[in-house]
Amino acid sequence: MAQKLHFSLVSPERELFSGPVDQVDAPGAEGDFGVLANHAPFMTALKEGQLRVHNNGQVTVYDIRGGFADVTPEGLTVLAEHAVEAA
Repeated sequence: MAQKLHFSLVSPERELFSGPVDQVDAPGAEGDFGVLANHAPFMTALKEGQLRVHNNGQVTVYDIRGGFADVTPEGLTVLAEHAVEAA
């Protein structure tokens, strides 16, 4: 069984998601990137765009505006200036 990535998506209003996922694709300020379990640690600014959460063959999309992504050995945390689940 593939290892899961712990992912948290937080906006100023509330935490939109927290839990294990397969992959997250995000709009980085210096280019889009994807994160899987055991990714090398890094931190980057985010630009406006869509954040895609892949889990068990399904994709959930969030529209985000700005913020930061922090990849640590524990997982990925996205602190977004604004985030809503896409319609």
